[in-house]
Amino acid sequence: MGLDDKIKNAAEDIAGKAKEAAGKLTGNEKLEAEGKAEQAKSDVKKAGENVKDALK
Repeated sequence: MGLDDKIKNAAEDIAGKAKEAAGKLTGNEKLEAEGKAEQAKSDVKKAGENVKDALK
C-alpha cells in the first residue's frame, strides 16, 4: 500500500466520521448514513490493500 493510498483512505475515513457526527447532531439520517457508508468504503479499501501487501 502506497503512502498516497493510505492518506486518501484516512482522509475518506475522517470525512465519513465527520459526516456521521454532523448527521447525528442535526438529526439528518441521510447524512449520517452517507458518513457510515464512506467509512465502510474506506475499510474495504484498507483491507484490499492489506491483502496486496501480504501477498508481496
